[in-house]
Amino acid sequence: MGFLAFVAPAAAQDADADLAKQLSNPVASLISVPFQYNWNQGYGDQDGTQNLINIQPVIPISISDDWNLISRTILPVIWQDDVVPGSSQAGIGDITQSLFFSPKEPWNGIIWGVGPVFYLPTGTDDLSAGKWGAGPTAVVLTQKNGWTVGALANHIWSFAGKDDAADISSTFMQPFLSYTTPDAWSFTLNTESTYNWETDEWSVPINFMVAKLVKFGKQPVQFQVGARYWAVSPDNGPEGWGARAAVTFLFPAGR
Repeated sequence: MGFLAFVAPAAAQDADADLAKQLSNPVASLISVPFQYNWNQGYGDQDGTQNLINIQPVIPISISDDWNLISRTILPVIWQDDVVPGSSQAGIGDITQSLFFSPKEPWNGIIWGVGPVFYLPTGTDDLSAGKWGAGPTAVVLTQKNGWTVGALANHIWSFAGKDDAADISSTFMQPFLSYTTPDAWSFTLNTESTYNWETDEWSVPINFMVAKLVKFGKQPVQFQVGARYWAVSPDNGPEGWGARAAVTFLFPAGR
C-alpha cells in the first residue's frame, strides 16, 4: 500500500509535467484555450497605455494516421488610452487564424508544422486594419530533458479591404526557449518580433514568463505571469516595460 501511495502521486506529477511541456509546443495534439492579458505603455507623446486580452484557442484535428491539422486562433480584445492621441478605444481587434499541417510523430527529434495564416478584419472600426490578408506560416522545435527550443514565423500580405486602409506586408518571428521542471513549473524566454515592410520598422518585445500547471479536480489549468521589455518599437509605438498574465484551460484527450 505504501509503495502504491508513492507511485500514484509521482505518476500524476509526471503527467502534469508532460502537459506543461506540451503547452510549450505550438503544434501539440492538445486542445487548449489561453486567455492572455498584456499591458503596454509609452505610446506617442502622451505616454498612452494599452490593455490587450488575446483569446487563443488551439484545436488539433486528426486528418490521417500520420498527420494533424492544428488550428490556432488569436482574437484580441482591446481597451486603450492615448494610443491614438487624445482619445480612447475599446472593442475587438482583427483575428489572426493559423492552420498547421504537422506530423503526429517527430522526425528525428524535430517537431514541425507548415500551413497558411489568414488575417481577418473583424475589429471594430477604430481597432481594425481594414484589410484582408494571408500568407505562409511555419513552426519548428525540439524537446529534450524538459527543454523546448524552437521558432514560429509567418508573413502576411493584404489582398483586399478598404481602399483608404494601409496595405499590410508584415513578417512575424517568434524564437522561444522554455524549460519545464518535473513539478510542472515552466520558464520561458521569447521575442515576438514583427517587421513592417510597408514602413520599414521593427517591433521587438522580449518576454520572460513563469508558469505553473495545477488541477482543479480533473481540470488542468496553467497560470502564467511575466514581464516584457520593448527593445525596439516603431515611431509612436510602445516603450519600456510591460506585463503579461495568462490563464490556460487544457482539455487532454481521454480526460
